[in-house]
Amino acid sequence: MNFKELGINEDIIKTLKKHGITKPTEIQEKVIGKIKGGSDVIAEAQTGTGKTLGFLLPIFENISLNREGIQVLILTPTRELAIQITEEAKKLQEAKNVNILAAYGGKDIGSQLNKLKRNVNLIIATPGRLLDHIKRKTIDLKQLKTLVLDEADQMILMGFKKEVEEIIRETSKKRQTLCFSATMSSDVKKLAYRYMNDPEIVKIEKEKITLENINQEIVETIDREKQDALCKVMDEDNPFMAIIFCRTKRRVDNLEEVLHKRGYNCEKLHGDLQQSKRERIMKSFRKADIQYLIATDVAARGLDVNGVTHIYNYDIPENAETYIHRIGRTGRAGEMGYTCLFVDPKDTSTLKEIEKQIEFKIPKRA
Repeated sequence: MNFKELGINEDIIKTLKKHGITKPTEIQEKVIGKIKGGSDVIAEAQTGTGKTLGFLLPIFENISLNREGIQVLILTPTRELAIQITEEAKKLQEAKNVNILAAYGGKDIGSQLNKLKRNVNLIIATPGRLLDHIKRKTIDLKQLKTLVLDEADQMILMGFKKEVEEIIRETSKKRQTLCFSATMSSDVKKLAYRYMNDPEIVKIEKEKITLENINQEIVETIDREKQDALCKVMDEDNPFMAIIFCRTKRRVDNLEEVLHKRGYNCEKLHGDLQQSKRERIMKSFRKADIQYLIATDVAARGLDVNGVTHIYNYDIPENAETYIHRIGRTGRAGEMGYTCLFVDPKDTSTLKEIEKQIEFKIPKRA
Protein backbone atom coordinates (compact mmCIF):
# COMPACT_ATOMS: atom_id res chain seq x y z
CA MET A 1 0.00 0.00 0.00
CA ASN A 2 1.24 3.52 -0.71
CA PHE A 3 0.44 6.96 0.77
CA LYS A 4 -1.84 7.84 -2.15
CA GLU A 5 -4.03 4.80 -1.48
CA LEU A 6 -4.22 5.88 2.17
CA GLY A 7 -5.78 9.17 1.05
CA ILE A 8 -2.75 11.42 1.53
CA ASN A 9 -2.63 14.29 -0.96
CA GLU A 10 0.03 14.82 -3.59
CA ASP A 11 1.69 17.86 -1.92
CA ILE A 12 2.27 15.97 1.31
CA ILE A 13 3.51 12.89 -0.61
CA LYS A 14 6.04 15.13 -2.42
CA THR A 15 7.25 16.56 0.89
CA LEU A 16 7.62 13.08 2.38
CA LYS A 17 9.62 11.98 -0.66
CA LYS A 18 11.93 14.95 -0.20
CA HIS A 19 12.69 13.63 3.29
CA GLY A 20 13.34 10.14 2.01
CA ILE A 21 9.96 8.64 3.03
CA THR A 22 8.36 6.78 0.14
CA LYS A 23 6.28 4.02 1.65
CA PRO A 24 4.16 3.78 4.80
CA THR A 25 5.21 1.65 7.78
CA GLU A 26 2.87 -0.99 9.19
CA ILE A 27 1.42 1.31 11.86
CA GLN A 28 0.85 4.06 9.28
CA GLU A 29 -0.99 1.63 6.99
CA LYS A 30 -3.22 0.55 9.86
CA VAL A 31 -4.12 3.90 11.44
CA ILE A 32 -4.08 6.62 8.76
CA GLY A 33 -7.44 5.67 7.21
CA LYS A 34 -9.13 5.21 10.59
CA ILE A 35 -7.90 8.58 11.90
CA LYS A 36 -8.72 10.37 8.65
CA GLY A 37 -12.22 8.89 8.83
CA GLY A 38 -12.76 10.35 12.31
CA SER A 39 -12.62 7.18 14.45
CA ASP A 40 -11.16 7.08 17.95
CA VAL A 41 -8.05 4.87 17.92
CA ILE A 42 -5.97 3.08 20.56
CA ALA A 43 -2.65 2.05 19.04
CA GLU A 44 -0.01 -0.06 20.71
CA ALA A 45 3.30 0.57 18.96
CA GLN A 46 6.93 0.95 19.92
CA THR A 47 9.07 4.01 19.29
CA GLY A 48 10.75 3.73 15.90
CA THR A 49 7.70 2.30 14.12
CA GLY A 50 6.78 5.58 12.44
CA LYS A 51 3.82 6.23 14.73
CA THR A 52 4.39 10.00 14.83
CA LEU A 53 3.70 10.33 11.11
CA GLY A 54 0.91 7.78 11.62
CA PHE A 55 -1.09 10.47 13.42
CA LEU A 56 0.44 13.63 11.91
CA LEU A 57 -0.40 12.78 8.29
CA PRO A 58 -4.18 12.27 8.74
CA ILE A 59 -4.27 15.22 11.15
CA PHE A 60 -2.70 17.48 8.51
CA GLU A 61 -5.23 16.17 5.99
CA ASN A 62 -8.14 16.92 8.34
CA ILE A 63 -7.11 20.40 9.54
CA SER A 64 -9.14 23.13 7.87
CA LEU A 65 -7.04 26.28 7.39
CA ASN A 66 -9.98 28.67 7.21
CA ARG A 67 -11.48 27.60 10.51
CA GLU A 68 -10.87 29.62 13.69
CA GLY A 69 -9.71 28.04 16.95
CA ILE A 70 -7.38 25.25 18.00
CA GLN A 71 -8.32 22.08 16.12
CA VAL A 72 -5.69 19.58 17.30
CA LEU A 73 -3.81 19.01 20.54
CA ILE A 74 -0.96 16.50 20.81
CA LEU A 75 -0.04 15.78 24.43
CA THR A 76 3.32 14.21 25.15
CA PRO A 77 5.10 13.38 28.43
CA THR A 78 8.52 14.92 27.76
CA ARG A 79 10.00 18.02 26.27
CA GLU A 80 12.31 15.90 24.05
CA LEU A 81 9.34 14.10 22.53
CA ALA A 82 7.46 17.39 22.04
CA ILE A 83 10.51 18.76 20.17
CA GLN A 84 10.73 15.62 18.01
CA ILE A 85 7.04 15.74 17.07
CA THR A 86 7.29 19.48 16.36
CA GLU A 87 10.25 18.86 14.02
CA GLU A 88 8.26 16.21 12.11
CA ALA A 89 5.20 18.50 11.91
CA LYS A 90 7.30 21.42 10.64
CA LYS A 91 8.50 19.29 7.72
CA LEU A 92 4.86 18.81 6.69
CA GLN A 93 4.26 22.58 6.84
CA GLU A 94 6.00 22.80 3.45
CA ALA A 95 2.95 21.05 1.99
CA LYS A 96 0.23 22.69 4.07
CA ASN A 97 0.74 25.87 6.04
CA VAL A 98 -0.70 24.70 9.34
CA ASN A 99 -0.03 27.07 12.26
CA ILE A 100 1.85 25.05 14.88
CA LEU A 101 2.51 26.02 18.48
CA ALA A 102 4.95 24.06 20.62
CA ALA A 103 4.20 24.56 24.32
CA TYR A 104 6.65 22.85 26.61
CA GLY A 105 8.76 23.74 29.62
CA GLY A 106 11.94 25.67 28.93
CA LYS A 107 10.40 27.55 26.02
CA ASP A 108 9.81 31.27 26.49
CA ILE A 109 6.15 31.73 27.46
CA GLY A 110 6.11 35.32 26.12
CA SER A 111 6.86 34.28 22.57
CA GLN A 112 4.31 31.48 22.88
CA LEU A 113 1.63 33.95 23.99
CA ASN A 114 2.42 36.24 21.05
CA LYS A 115 2.07 33.31 18.69
CA LEU A 116 -1.33 32.51 20.19
CA LYS A 117 -2.62 35.91 19.10
CA ARG A 118 -2.44 34.46 15.59
CA ASN A 119 -4.76 31.64 14.69
CA VAL A 120 -3.10 28.42 15.88
CA ASN A 121 -4.39 25.18 14.34
CA LEU A 122 -2.21 22.61 16.10
CA ILE A 123 -0.63 22.53 19.55
CA ILE A 124 2.10 20.11 20.65
CA ALA A 125 2.48 20.29 24.42
CA THR A 126 3.58 18.76 27.68
CA PRO A 127 0.83 18.60 30.36
CA GLY A 128 2.34 21.07 32.85
CA ARG A 129 2.97 23.89 30.40
CA LEU A 130 -0.43 23.42 28.75
CA LEU A 131 -2.29 23.64 32.08
CA ASP A 132 -0.36 26.84 32.71
CA HIS A 133 -1.81 28.30 29.52
CA ILE A 134 -5.31 27.02 30.30
CA LYS A 135 -5.21 28.63 33.75
CA ARG A 136 -4.06 31.93 32.22
CA LYS A 137 -6.94 31.57 29.75
CA THR A 138 -4.46 31.95 26.87
CA ILE A 139 -5.48 28.62 25.38
CA ASP A 140 -9.07 27.61 24.75
CA LEU A 141 -9.74 24.00 23.77
CA LYS A 142 -13.51 24.24 23.39
CA GLN A 143 -13.31 23.96 19.56
CA LEU A 144 -10.91 20.99 19.64
CA LYS A 145 -11.52 18.39 16.92
CA THR A 146 -8.75 15.90 17.73
CA LEU A 147 -6.81 15.05 20.89
CA VAL A 148 -3.71 12.82 20.70
CA LEU A 149 -2.22 11.23 23.82
CA ASP A 150 1.25 10.15 22.72
CA GLU A 151 3.36 7.72 24.83
CA ALA A 152 0.35 7.41 27.16
CA ASP A 153 2.12 4.75 29.27
CA GLN A 154 5.01 7.15 29.95
CA MET A 155 2.57 9.92 30.74
CA ILE A 156 0.97 7.80 33.47
CA LEU A 157 4.32 6.45 34.71
CA MET A 158 5.56 10.01 35.14
CA GLY A 159 2.52 10.87 37.23
CA PHE A 160 0.65 13.06 34.73
CA LYS A 161 -2.68 11.21 34.92
CA LYS A 162 -4.40 13.94 36.94
CA GLU A 163 -3.13 16.69 34.61
CA VAL A 164 -4.20 14.76 31.52
CA GLU A 165 -7.70 14.29 32.90
CA GLU A 166 -7.88 17.97 33.82
CA ILE A 167 -6.90 18.91 30.24
CA ILE A 168 -9.41 16.48 28.71
CA ARG A 169 -12.20 18.12 30.73
CA GLU A 170 -11.35 21.43 29.02
CA THR A 171 -11.93 19.99 25.55
CA SER A 172 -15.02 19.60 23.40
CA LYS A 173 -17.07 16.47 24.12
CA LYS A 174 -17.41 15.90 20.39
CA ARG A 175 -13.67 15.51 19.83
CA GLN A 176 -11.85 12.55 18.27
CA THR A 177 -9.38 10.94 20.72
CA LEU A 178 -6.26 9.02 19.71
CA CYS A 179 -4.12 7.14 22.21
CA PHE A 180 -0.64 5.89 21.28
CA SER A 181 1.35 3.81 23.71
CA ALA A 182 4.30 1.38 23.64
CA THR A 183 2.54 -0.82 26.19
CA MET A 184 -1.12 -1.20 27.11
CA SER A 185 -1.15 -1.31 30.90
CA SER A 186 -4.48 -1.47 32.69
CA ASP A 187 -3.99 2.20 33.67
CA VAL A 188 -3.61 3.23 30.02
CA LYS A 189 -6.70 1.21 29.06
CA LYS A 190 -8.76 2.72 31.89
CA LEU A 191 -7.75 6.24 30.89
CA ALA A 192 -8.40 5.58 27.21
CA TYR A 193 -11.78 3.91 27.58
CA ARG A 194 -13.05 6.53 30.01
CA TYR A 195 -12.60 9.29 27.47
CA MET A 196 -13.01 7.49 24.16
CA ASN A 197 -15.92 6.66 21.98
CA ASP A 198 -15.98 3.06 20.72
CA PRO A 199 -12.24 3.09 19.88
CA GLU A 200 -10.65 0.94 17.21
CA ILE A 201 -7.71 -1.10 18.53
CA VAL A 202 -4.50 -1.38 16.53
CA LYS A 203 -1.56 -3.45 17.73
CA ILE A 204 1.83 -3.69 16.07
CA GLU A 205 3.70 -6.81 17.09
CA LYS A 206 7.18 -6.23 18.45
CA GLU A 207 9.83 -6.79 15.85
CA LYS A 208 11.63 -10.07 16.37
CA ILE A 209 15.33 -9.75 15.74
CA THR A 210 17.50 -12.83 16.02
CA LEU A 211 20.41 -12.18 18.30
CA GLU A 212 22.05 -15.57 17.65
CA ASN A 213 24.19 -14.17 14.85
CA ILE A 214 25.41 -11.24 16.95
CA ASN A 215 28.38 -11.51 19.26
CA GLN A 216 27.64 -9.07 22.13
CA GLU A 217 30.19 -7.69 24.57
CA ILE A 218 30.53 -4.83 27.05
CA VAL A 219 33.41 -2.57 28.02
CA GLU A 220 33.22 -0.97 31.47
CA THR A 221 34.55 2.58 31.49
CA ILE A 222 33.80 6.06 32.80
CA ASP A 223 32.55 8.88 30.62
CA ARG A 224 35.77 10.87 30.45
CA GLU A 225 37.74 7.77 29.38
CA LYS A 226 35.12 6.58 26.91
CA GLN A 227 36.70 8.09 23.80
CA ASP A 228 40.02 6.32 24.42
CA ALA A 229 38.20 3.07 25.24
CA LEU A 230 36.26 3.29 21.97
CA CYS A 231 39.38 4.03 19.91
CA LYS A 232 41.24 1.09 21.48
CA VAL A 233 38.37 -1.26 20.54
CA MET A 234 38.09 0.19 17.02
CA ASP A 235 41.84 -0.20 16.45
CA GLU A 236 41.72 -3.81 17.59
CA ASP A 237 38.67 -4.63 15.44
CA ASN A 238 39.31 -2.48 12.34
CA PRO A 239 35.73 -3.18 11.19
CA PHE A 240 34.64 -3.20 7.56
CA MET A 241 31.61 -0.98 8.29
CA ALA A 242 30.44 0.20 11.70
CA ILE A 243 27.74 2.39 13.24
CA ILE A 244 28.53 4.20 16.49
CA PHE A 245 25.45 5.23 18.48
CA CYS A 246 25.36 8.30 20.73
CA ARG A 247 22.54 9.56 22.94
CA THR A 248 22.35 13.15 21.67
CA LYS A 249 23.20 15.27 18.63
CA ARG A 250 25.77 17.16 20.69
CA ARG A 251 27.56 13.95 21.67
CA VAL A 252 27.55 12.87 18.00
CA ASP A 253 29.12 16.22 17.04
CA ASN A 254 31.80 16.00 19.74
CA LEU A 255 32.72 12.39 19.01
CA GLU A 256 32.89 12.98 15.25
CA GLU A 257 35.25 15.91 15.79
CA VAL A 258 37.56 13.85 18.03
CA LEU A 259 37.60 10.79 15.75
CA HIS A 260 38.17 12.98 12.70
CA LYS A 261 41.20 14.61 14.36
CA ARG A 262 42.53 11.17 15.23
CA GLY A 263 42.38 10.20 11.58
CA TYR A 264 39.39 7.86 11.45
CA ASN A 265 37.29 7.66 8.26
CA CYS A 266 34.00 8.78 9.81
CA GLU A 267 30.89 10.87 9.19
CA LYS A 268 28.02 11.93 11.44
CA LEU A 269 24.29 11.56 10.92
CA HIS A 270 21.68 13.43 12.95
CA GLY A 271 18.46 15.39 12.50
CA ASP A 272 20.11 18.82 12.23
CA LEU A 273 21.93 18.01 9.00
CA GLN A 274 20.44 19.26 5.75
CA GLN A 275 18.56 16.57 3.86
CA SER A 276 20.96 16.78 0.88
CA LYS A 277 23.95 16.23 3.17
CA ARG A 278 22.26 13.30 4.92
CA GLU A 279 21.54 11.68 1.57
CA ARG A 280 25.13 12.16 0.44
CA ILE A 281 26.47 10.57 3.64
CA MET A 282 24.02 7.68 3.40
CA LYS A 283 25.06 7.01 -0.21
CA SER A 284 28.76 6.98 0.73
CA PHE A 285 28.10 4.68 3.68
CA ARG A 286 26.09 2.27 1.52
CA LYS A 287 28.99 2.13 -0.92
CA ALA A 288 31.33 1.45 2.06
CA ASP A 289 33.34 4.62 1.33
CA ILE A 290 32.82 5.56 5.00
CA GLN A 291 34.06 3.12 7.64
CA TYR A 292 32.38 4.66 10.71
CA LEU A 293 28.96 6.29 10.83
CA ILE A 294 28.26 8.15 14.10
CA ALA A 295 24.51 8.56 14.64
CA THR A 296 21.62 9.25 17.00
CA ASP A 297 18.76 6.74 17.27
CA VAL A 298 16.33 9.13 15.61
CA ALA A 299 18.61 9.76 12.61
CA ALA A 300 19.29 6.05 12.18
CA ARG A 301 15.61 5.10 12.26
CA GLY A 302 15.09 4.43 8.59
CA LEU A 303 18.66 3.21 8.11
CA ASP A 304 18.76 -0.06 6.24
CA VAL A 305 22.28 -0.82 5.07
CA ASN A 306 23.71 -4.21 4.22
CA GLY A 307 27.24 -5.07 5.18
CA VAL A 308 27.38 -3.41 8.63
CA THR A 309 29.78 -5.66 10.56
CA HIS A 310 30.04 -3.81 13.89
CA ILE A 311 27.76 -1.74 16.12
CA TYR A 312 29.36 0.31 18.88
CA ASN A 313 26.99 1.57 21.57
CA TYR A 314 29.08 4.54 22.71
CA ASP A 315 26.13 5.56 24.90
CA ILE A 316 23.84 2.95 26.39
CA PRO A 317 20.36 2.95 24.79
CA GLU A 318 17.46 3.92 27.05
CA ASN A 319 15.75 0.52 26.84
CA ALA A 320 16.03 -3.03 25.50
CA GLU A 321 13.80 -2.20 22.54
CA THR A 322 16.24 0.46 21.31
CA TYR A 323 19.22 -1.81 22.05
CA ILE A 324 17.73 -4.59 19.91
CA HIS A 325 16.90 -2.08 17.20
CA ARG A 326 20.46 -0.77 17.17
CA ILE A 327 22.29 -4.10 17.15
CA GLY A 328 19.81 -5.67 14.71
CA ARG A 329 21.53 -3.67 11.99
CA THR A 330 24.38 -6.18 12.00
CA GLY A 331 24.42 -9.99 11.75
CA ARG A 332 21.99 -10.00 8.84
CA ALA A 333 21.40 -12.51 6.05
CA GLY A 334 23.22 -15.28 7.89
CA GLU A 335 26.37 -13.20 8.42
CA MET A 336 27.93 -12.85 11.86
CA GLY A 337 27.82 -9.43 13.51
CA TYR A 338 29.58 -7.89 16.50
CA THR A 339 28.37 -5.31 19.00
CA CYS A 340 30.13 -3.63 21.89
CA LEU A 341 28.37 -1.61 24.60
CA PHE A 342 30.33 0.96 26.61
CA VAL A 343 28.97 1.21 30.13
CA ASP A 344 29.55 3.80 32.79
CA PRO A 345 28.79 2.90 36.47
CA LYS A 346 25.62 5.04 36.29
CA ASP A 347 24.32 2.77 33.49
CA THR A 348 24.16 -0.34 35.70
CA SER A 349 20.38 -0.43 36.19
CA THR A 350 19.70 0.18 32.47
CA LEU A 351 22.13 -2.61 31.57
CA LYS A 352 20.41 -5.01 33.99
CA GLU A 353 17.03 -4.14 32.45
CA ILE A 354 18.37 -4.77 28.92
CA GLU A 355 19.89 -8.12 29.96
CA LYS A 356 16.63 -9.14 31.61
CA GLN A 357 14.63 -8.34 28.46
CA ILE A 358 16.97 -10.13 26.05
CA GLU A 359 17.45 -12.98 28.56
CA PHE A 360 21.20 -12.87 28.18
CA LYS A 361 24.05 -11.69 30.41
CA ILE A 362 26.37 -9.75 28.14
CA PRO A 363 30.01 -10.79 28.76
CA LYS A 364 32.87 -8.34 29.26
CA ARG A 365 35.23 -7.88 26.35
CA ALA A 366 38.53 -9.61 27.06
